[in-house]
Amino acid sequence: MAKDVKAKGGPEQTLVRELAALLDETGLGEIEIEREGVRVRVARRMAIEAASIAMPAQAAVHQTMAQPAEAAPKKAVDDPAKHPGAVKSPMVGTAYLAPEPGAAAFIEIGSRVAQGQTIMIIEAMKTMNHIPASKAGTVTAILVTNGQPVEFGEPLAIIE
Repeated sequence: MAKDVKAKGGPEQTLVRELAALLDETGLGEIEIEREGVRVRVARRMAIEAASIAMPAQAAVHQTMAQPAEAAPKKAVDDPAKHPGAVKSPMVGTAYLAPEPGAAAFIEIGSRVAQGQTIMIIEAMKTMNHIPASKAGTVTAILVTNGQPVEFGEPLAIIE
């Protein structure tokens, strides 16, 4: 049975610091390893991230409320993940919008794509996974930036 190790000093503290640095490098939220009966878990504080996500949503609500009802030309989908044209990440990894550094992006807003066409790459465990368009249409939104860590099921782009 593994014992939980709190960062006190010695080799465990060094390991915790190394894992924390790895979290910063990779953008992961949590890492846990177990070696020789010793388990070490390092996690980011998620409350700070949740607060930064909530603030833009509140600003959007205030902007929407400030406009008269008849001025809104088209109702936007509140949650991009629920949009019928959302292309969602099939895995956890790092999103890349181009095939290699310095190359042109696979897609841009307004690009026409065919079903199955590669729209970006997600690197997971040193493997480059091509992400295909789920349907033919026009790219209306790209929801990630180049080199951004993504989670499973996270919306990557909208195709209409």
